[in-house]
Amino acid sequence: MSDTLLVSTRKGLFTVARKAREWQIAGVDFLGDNVTLTLKDRRDGLRYAALDHGHFGVKLHRSTGNGWEEIAAPAYPPKPEGYEEHDMWGRPLNWTTARIWALEAGGADEPGVIWCGTLPGGLFRSVNHGKSWDMVRSLWDHPKRRQWMGGGADLPGLHSVCVDPRNSKRVWVAVSTGGIWFTEDAGASWSLRGEGMRAEYAPPEQTHDPIAQDVHCLAQCRAAPQRMWVQHHNGIFVSSDEGKTFKEITGVEPSAFGFPVVVHPREPDTAWFVPEIKDEKRIPREGKLVVTRTRDGGKSFDVLTKGLPQSHAYDVVYRHALALDDAGERLAFGSTTGGLWVSEDQGDSWACVTHTLPPVYAVRFA
Repeated sequence: MSDTLLVSTRKGLFTVARKAREWQIAGVDFLGDNVTLTLKDRRDGLRYAALDHGHFGVKLHRSTGNGWEEIAAPAYPPKPEGYEEHDMWGRPLNWTTARIWALEAGGADEPGVIWCGTLPGGLFRSVNHGKSWDMVRSLWDHPKRRQWMGGGADLPGLHSVCVDPRNSKRVWVAVSTGGIWFTEDAGASWSLRGEGMRAEYAPPEQTHDPIAQDVHCLAQCRAAPQRMWVQHHNGIFVSSDEGKTFKEITGVEPSAFGFPVVVHPREPDTAWFVPEIKDEKRIPREGKLVVTRTRDGGKSFDVLTKGLPQSHAYDVVYRHALALDDAGERLAFGSTTGGLWVSEDQGDSWACVTHTLPPVYAVRFA
């Protein structure tokens, strides 16, 4: 089990370590800067941190364990001369990296390969540990890509990347809002997946259109990659055929809305979520912070509360802010109000590490 957490926040990257059965803040990097995401590459131990400097742009840093060095950030190509494209509000869509929203390592057989998802929806791939990046033009230039639109952000965002552990050329990505896309040739071509998902916010003729789906987070079971879980704007969906079709899980209490989902690495029927009231409210129901867990593929859910605040708790947990370790035992999540909780027993009980961090964007075990 991992004894280290990387916590990305509005004001720095916090390293949290387990010492003598307690989790403590062990250090902070990029103090005062907006850190949106990290990656610990288990193949070589390298760490990556994505920063958003606002007016000064998006930056990417890499660490071997002895400090951080700035490396190339994914960059969009120039627009073709005379080409016009607009966002969902009718404003010109800039081909510029607005945010790094996904960082995932490639397969064990392709050292140095890193996948990177961004706003406004571009997918990038590096084959040299982030030294340089190539845009995956086959997806960006796909004729249906222009149908993507913003979800929580004004711009489309590619936020989830799942690499098939059986064959690293097979990759799934998820877009808010633009559905789930799949390649079986390392990005040379793409197909749209996700039949069965439902977008009640869309016009009736688009409700079940796979490209209209606002996928909040996509997770895949490492031992059974055909099983995929989705936390969607309209609820929870599960697939048993590699994302070709999904079944909606109904009757989930206290809510089926949320942003993150993680799935057990060996038990495809076991997944965790952090629910809240959807749309205009976006707070925990009745001010009670809970985690929900299914162990039977969505037939039933445990509402996990031990150690979590059950009154006047208004913590929102973003899509990258719930983490599960490789053993499938420890979980951690951080919130928009600066809280950080860890569980040592698959969520049965929780310990608050701190409630005074800056707003938390992402949590990962290192």
